[in-house]
Amino acid sequence: MAKRPLDVICIGRSSVDLYGDQIGGRLEDMASFAKYIGGCPTNISVGTARLGLRSALVTRVGDEHMGRFIREQLAREGVDTSHVITDPDRLTALVILGIRDRETFPLVFYRENCADMAVRPGDIEPGFIASATAIVVTGTHFSAPGVDAASRHAIGLARESGTKVIFDIDYRPVLWGLTGHGVGEERFIAADTVTAHLQTILPKCDLVVGTEEELHIVAGTTDTLEAVRRVRSLCDAVIVCKRGPMGCVVFPDAIPENIDDGIQGPGFPVEVFNVLGAGDAFMSGFLRGWLRGEPLSRCCRYANACGALTVSRHGCAPAIPSWAELDYFLKVGSQEHALRHDARLEQIHWATNRRKDWPEIRALAFDHRSQFKEMAEEHGGQYSRISDFKHLVFEVAKNAAENDSAVGILADDMFARKVLEDAADTGLWTARPIEVPGSRPLRFHGGADVGTTLAAWPVDHTVKCLVFYHPDDSEDLRREQEERIIQLFSACRATGHELLLEVIAGSAGPVDPSTIAAVIGRIYEIGVYPDWWKLEDPGGPQAWERITATISEHDPYCRGILLLGLNAPEADVIQAIVGAARQPLCKGFAIGRTIFGEVAGEWFGGLISDQEAVTRMGERFEKMRAAWCEARHPQKEGNIA
Repeated sequence: MAKRPLDVICIGRSSVDLYGDQIGGRLEDMASFAKYIGGCPTNISVGTARLGLRSALVTRVGDEHMGRFIREQLAREGVDTSHVITDPDRLTALVILGIRDRETFPLVFYRENCADMAVRPGDIEPGFIASATAIVVTGTHFSAPGVDAASRHAIGLARESGTKVIFDIDYRPVLWGLTGHGVGEERFIAADTVTAHLQTILPKCDLVVGTEEELHIVAGTTDTLEAVRRVRSLCDAVIVCKRGPMGCVVFPDAIPENIDDGIQGPGFPVEVFNVLGAGDAFMSGFLRGWLRGEPLSRCCRYANACGALTVSRHGCAPAIPSWAELDYFLKVGSQEHALRHDARLEQIHWATNRRKDWPEIRALAFDHRSQFKEMAEEHGGQYSRISDFKHLVFEVAKNAAENDSAVGILADDMFARKVLEDAADTGLWTARPIEVPGSRPLRFHGGADVGTTLAAWPVDHTVKCLVFYHPDDSEDLRREQEERIIQLFSACRATGHELLLEVIAGSAGPVDPSTIAAVIGRIYEIGVYPDWWKLEDPGGPQAWERITATISEHDPYCRGILLLGLNAPEADVIQAIVGAARQPLCKGFAIGRTIFGEVAGEWFGGLISDQEAVTRMGERFEKMRAAWCEARHPQKEGNIA
């Protein structure tokens, strides 16, 4: 078969999962929840995309905030959303989940007349199905007439076009109306009507995947070996039996006398923190190998490793590993029984599944607070005017962003809260400061409990922290600052925020070509992996080389470096930008006072109008953007990346 544009199309359930944050209590007592995308086929579409397959999803979502969240998150994950349909009449499905203990995972489905259960045959286009190597259909979408017809239509189109049919049994008795709403976690209830219904699907499948209980329902017997035999009597599909901690066993053809005589895929001995989503991760891993024609034993190894990594974490889709993480785990393994405590694995998981890619950033930095207070005090002490001026700087960034998707802002919530609120709809890369201005030792705005502060920040706001740090600092000062940096890093990971660590060494002592690299190396030694570094011009190629080598050695997944300006003269800053643009690990700049400093003084003094301020700052920002682009992309038309 010629290579098709897509590897796999998943069809069916798509919901918002609200996962209780508190572990070990009743769902009734949960006080806060984490929000993720969910639903078996949606999770598989994400999992396969993370593992390097070209995946797509056919489903429906509501025309509201949760529907947009699903669509946007799928796009961030690299899933084709061209056939995610917005339903104007129905709400997006919702599931509320909790982790009570290692055996109990309560969940409540809110699925009355929900959008994803309104998928109909007309939503399934023949050409789209033919564009994929395989489709995935799931058991839930055979539980009601409309979605049953849609799933069967997709299977028919797949058979006509030579697209493989993968059936994830995905049995949830509550979604077949066999239990009350309060027992959504129940995995097996025998039902002859369900068995008869599901058996009509089997003859058209190329791959059937299910747990022992799911094979029991599709076969109508609780004897697992007999269940596999009955499935084989109805189809020629490869049959995969998931066996939890024991791993899995695969039957590609005739069924042996003993279930253990199938192709064995041993499990991984890890702590089970959360079983929800493990099956979707398993399927994602299996398909990574199966759709590429790899041996079934290797498919099983991928699948079981994905399941092991996922059961160790909170959530379903967000817990599924990337290919880089899976590859690392299979090659290196882990000394931790509870994999979520493996710092290296968690770093790879975080870094390879970030929300959005930012190849370059050209940012206007106006998060200054003490400098603006001084300026306002010089001209009458009206702090309200600071907010007005910062909105003018924001206008400069918005204007530049019309032709440059790499434009970003650094803004504070003391004087630029309205800017931060307005920026939410612009798509601008946004960072905001957490440090108390000028603090040394480092202190945090909002108080010592930085995790509580960050919990109230939008998750797409990058946390910027400026630390004045020099290798020659006293031991007491160094220890105190490092403790604060570790605390901040842990809080950022817990709240899902990226960290931009700004290091200024020059104001604390002499700087030579090794100084900044030494600071960076020390930060990594204490277990902190900033997503971004914001650095002063290190002074030449030798210093850049040492910085690049240090970051590359410790964190190959680092986002990169942004150059800061330190209120240097414009000509000096442009020269530094040109030098930085020639360093592959430097991804842009975040410049402030060189752009707005002089203009702000005249504006606060009443010497220029708002429009003149915007125009002059825009001209200066444009010089710096042009200098970067000409040095970084000399052959690119317009020099805009």
